[in-house]
Amino acid sequence: MAVIGSPPEGYAEIHAVVEAAVQAAMFAAKPGVKAHVVDDAARRVITQAGYGEYFMHRTGHGMGVEIHETPYISASSQTILKEGMVFSIEPGIYLPNRFGIRLEDIVILRADGPEILSNLPRDVKIING
Repeated sequence: MAVIGSPPEGYAEIHAVVEAAVQAAMFAAKPGVKAHVVDDAARRVITQAGYGEYFMHRTGHGMGVEIHETPYISASSQTILKEGMVFSIEPGIYLPNRFGIRLEDIVILRADGPEILSNLPRDVKIING
């Protein structure tokens, strides 16, 4: 994430909520868990912070031959996650006419949970314009 100039009012708070949602989803992602449990974990954090109506998409999706494929990490998904599955974890909050934040990681599911496949930071970099 990068912001040119000063971040908009409330940016740090929203960023922290989305980061907490990423962490909750990562913690929930285990082999044998239904995919909706991962979505539920991220959505719960955002909803409890008062921004549930501004999280308008699924938490993630599988990646393989296609960029968007199963398993879909969504509220209705009954797919049971298995070791070796590769998927995104990407919750977000989008405030109309203000700004939006989506933090995304691609993971491979290991026996003990997700392994993040990049080393990119999710914190914000402020660029003075």
